[in-house]
Amino acid sequence: MTQADEISPSVVKSSEVIGVSVESPQNENLGKIEELILDKLKGEVRYAVLSFGGFAERLIEGKLFALPWKELHYNNKRKCFNIRVPKDKLKNAPGFDKNNWPDIADQTWNDQLHNYYYDSK
Repeated sequence: MTQADEISPSVVKSSEVIGVSVESPQNENLGKIEELILDKLKGEVRYAVLSFGGFAERLIEGKLFALPWKELHYNNKRKCFNIRVPKDKLKNAPGFDKNNWPDIADQTWNDQLHNYYYDSK
């Protein structure tokens, strides 16, 4: 393997992110990225929407979770994303039904997510 093989580009298409596995720092499969939520005004990814197939206790078909984008980092060796949020916190994260999304533009919803991930640490 060359050094070029070990470095992934920092700019990719969303189609190269959607469907990518998400793992804990201990390499446990937690699910995959289903969607990205973008902030059009700031020009950035705000959330990755995850389906958690790895939590046996929370395996609820059709339930999704929005995780702040900055809590993910790409693991080039394993070709997946790793989370920075503790697994226990992720297990109890607010979720929503894949067929009944919240109003993602609603500031109250955004504030609730921010408070869950950052104010309650």
